[in-house]
Amino acid sequence: MSKGFASNYRIVLLAGALLLCFGFVGARLVWLHVIHRDELLGSIVKTRQQLIVDPSRRGDIFDARGARLATSRSVLQLGVDPHSLRKEDEKKWPQLAALIGKSETELRRIFTTKFRTASSAMPGAAPSSGTAPTAAVTGLVFNLKGVTAGTSGPAVPAAAESTAEATDLTADPADTVTGLSFAISVPASATDDTEYDADVDADGRRKIQWAKIADEISESTYDEVKKLGIKGVYATGSFRRAYPHNQLGSHLVGFVDQTQRPIAGVERFADFYLRGQDGWREGERDGRAKELPQFSSRAVERVDGYGVRLSLDTNVQNIIERELAYIAEKYRPLKATIVVSRADDGFILGLGNYPTFNPNEYNKVPPDQLARLKNIAVSDVYEPGSVFKIVAAAAALDQGLVTPDSLFDCSMTKIEYRNKLRGLPREDHAFDHPLSVAEIISRSSNRGAAQLGMKLGEQRFYDYVRAFGFGQKTGFPGGHEAPGILSPPKRWDDLTITRMPMGQSIAVTVLQMHQAMGVIASGGVLLEPQILRDVRDSAGVPLYGFERKEIRRVISERTARTMAELLTHCAMVGGTAPEAAIPGYEVAGKTGTTQKYLPELMPSGKIKLMPSRKHHVASFVGFFPASRPQIVISVIVDDADAACPGGIAYGGKVAAPSFRRIGEQLIPLLDRSAGSRTSPATTVNRVALQGIRP
Repeated sequence: MSKGFASNYRIVLLAGALLLCFGFVGARLVWLHVIHRDELLGSIVKTRQQLIVDPSRRGDIFDARGARLATSRSVLQLGVDPHSLRKEDEKKWPQLAALIGKSETELRRIFTTKFRTASSAMPGAAPSSGTAPTAAVTGLVFNLKGVTAGTSGPAVPAAAESTAEATDLTADPADTVTGLSFAISVPASATDDTEYDADVDADGRRKIQWAKIADEISESTYDEVKKLGIKGVYATGSFRRAYPHNQLGSHLVGFVDQTQRPIAGVERFADFYLRGQDGWREGERDGRAKELPQFSSRAVERVDGYGVRLSLDTNVQNIIERELAYIAEKYRPLKATIVVSRADDGFILGLGNYPTFNPNEYNKVPPDQLARLKNIAVSDVYEPGSVFKIVAAAAALDQGLVTPDSLFDCSMTKIEYRNKLRGLPREDHAFDHPLSVAEIISRSSNRGAAQLGMKLGEQRFYDYVRAFGFGQKTGFPGGHEAPGILSPPKRWDDLTITRMPMGQSIAVTVLQMHQAMGVIASGGVLLEPQILRDVRDSAGVPLYGFERKEIRRVISERTARTMAELLTHCAMVGGTAPEAAIPGYEVAGKTGTTQKYLPELMPSGKIKLMPSRKHHVASFVGFFPASRPQIVISVIVDDADAACPGGIAYGGKVAAPSFRRIGEQLIPLLDRSAGSRTSPATTVNRVALQGIRP
């Protein structure tokens, strides 16, 4: 063979090499396109195809005058994809840390944490070693039960104290209701906001796709960050809830947590309308995580939430909270509540509690003070005391059993009732002559109220108590409402008929007592206490409205007028609350001074709830002007005894002056052109809104 041609050996070797190369390429193609086709295609789709969410803006909450009580503002969150970071950008990390106000050590920890175990990536799980901590979600439990055995009174935190215990509800201790409790979930710390890969690798780890490094930065700061050119660091836009008036009306407005989940108040009650609907679109991103608009496919526009206007007036609310601050400074009570509403329709103009909180910083409330987040006006119960005497008096007058001039012997210690001798309660003052019904109210006679209850009888008196709204929820927005404690007559003992008419053997919420006084102010009708006025779109156009809602007629209009006149004597000289009088106006109302039931160690070694002589609830609930009521005000102060002369916080000395100070400041709100009391209108059907009931 000529030497100009390759040998057979070389030809075979070359052909074999070519065949081997083609065989390897073919095998690789089979491996990629047949054996691992689905896995690889899924990885490509997951890398490039994205479901891009356009978050909706939560609707605003307004007061009656249009001031924003809650709003949503746009914020930028700075984050990083740790797997996209480049080694050459590491020298820029100190500059980035300085720009966003974060320590270089913390920033480096986030940048170098690229994986987490599958368990630690789940919400609420404990973080694994060497990884960033995740935010646990803890249960915030509001326990309204009484203290347990072995616990002293002063050491009981506000969250664990029951203001009052009704001991005469039943003879069976197992049936005695000792408290109420409920729980809501609140994040214990800031939300982690970390995004993870959906798949778990062979080592049981999840890849971190995005980790937050700055919770909120300005547009100008982000421009400086972009100039650094650190690959993998970028910002995402979102909305953050803000409460411009801070703690003003916080228990009414409520708050949302950092995941925009409504927790309490109107935020929770009207969430169906406030939350809106997120938009989304399907698209693709390139290798640098930049969106490729030309590959966008389907898209759904976002729908922002509706706005909600309340009946709350920030001017009234400010008056209430200033008064609560004064009460707190002067008397150092355990807690206090003030409610102001319109007499003609039951709409709440203001409601405040002490202690309170700032919804912008709800997560900064110390763990031992979480009770500050409760709306104690609807969640806590107490024995109403003498304020409750309006029920027995109004019922007896309404049934025609007595007149304002009917006389009762209030010097007796025992009285025969249904062929059995019943002991009458003690009086705070001795009466040397029979008292009329008018004097029983103005001088707050316990024995007189007991005799009015016995004239009615157990069942009829109980029916009126229920008709006034006790033993049932008012339906007030926000949830976590207690129904109070009211046992039916079949569970009463021999003393209950003599004790309940004076406000013992029953436990109520502040709002229930306020609503009951509103029956007299409204002309005999039980009105639903409301706070929502209307729901409106983003342009401010009202979509749904809320009007006066009558629950039932309780007493006749004539009886209501008579009761209003009788209650004016309480605020006069000789009554229990002359300090409540407003010069130039007729004030109608009733005081209450209630002993709190606290646990005591008995000689037998058992713990029993006993009325305390050093711990009281002072209250004054009333309205004005008495002849044509327009404003209803309730002031309840719990455990202010230590700062009071004689060590007893009387309703006429602690709560009544607050009523007067608030009333004087509310005079400009009165309708000077109004004539006599307006006759109750027929029930107006409120627009039914699906999904808004708690």
